[in-house]
Amino acid sequence: MVYQKTESQHRNDIIEICKRVHANGWVASNDGNISIRTGPNTVLCTPTGMSKGYLTTDQLVKVDMDGNKLEGELEASSEVKIHLDVYKNKKGVNSAVHAHPPYSTAYAVAGIPLDQCVIPEIIVSLGSIPLTKYGTPSTAEIPDSIRDYLGDHNAFLLENHGAFTIGGDVYQAYYRMESMELFAKISLLAKTLGNVNTISEENVQKIMDMRSNWIKDEDGYAGCRIDGKFIGAAGSQAGPGGSLPGGLNSVSNGNGSSSSRTGENTAAAASGDDMITIRKSELIEIVSKIVANIVNK
Repeated sequence: MVYQKTESQHRNDIIEICKRVHANGWVASNDGNISIRTGPNTVLCTPTGMSKGYLTTDQLVKVDMDGNKLEGELEASSEVKIHLDVYKNKKGVNSAVHAHPPYSTAYAVAGIPLDQCVIPEIIVSLGSIPLTKYGTPSTAEIPDSIRDYLGDHNAFLLENHGAFTIGGDVYQAYYRMESMELFAKISLLAKTLGNVNTISEENVQKIMDMRSNWIKDEDGYAGCRIDGKFIGAAGSQAGPGGSLPGGLNSVSNGNGSSSSRTGENTAAAASGDDMITIRKSELIEIVSKIVANIVNK
């Protein structure tokens, strides 16, 4: 249990991760924030207005679960409320990392979730990475936008903002950020080469069968997407109330929210019309190919 470490060890761990995110180029100036829940009602976090690359252990701030400062000369990050909300709403989470890694943040700005079944390691470790609805920084809007996804996700793209990851300890939260950024980079590079090749449903099922022997999810698992269909841990499209807010009969509006298509599909079937659903990212890809073909003629 993460609480078993001493406060001094927790402070050293935060500073180590601060140095890593700074060295990786995931934060600029005073960007980002990191925290560890050190006890039932105590959280250590990075201060506001300080570069993560040059922080020292004595500059960290201790707050309670309501954000009241308990110890420290500096003020806690204004975005610590995101961390506190996660600690209150998801069991087993004791650390959170928020940064602006360029490739992940590019997807967040483009309004595209990282949810395709592309890389086995990502399918196992993260499943899909949702795009949460835009929230004004330092307000309750961001924790509100994340909360609906907490049950099935541990990594999040914050629309037009950055990335956020959580874990049982600060290293797990950091490694999830590392994995997400690599996934985003590979996905973008593959797009520039002309194609993102998804793994077949049969092979995804093999991966998820192995995963079920390695990882026991207390809070669910969202799986990943193939051709508009989410493949869950059981190898089938999740049903209503499953891994995605709004259920599986939902499509992204491009702003992190979802809208139900169930009634529309039923009406279309009754009238004999065929209805398809398409994600914003897929539409962009189709239009881009059409434009490229026109230009090359």
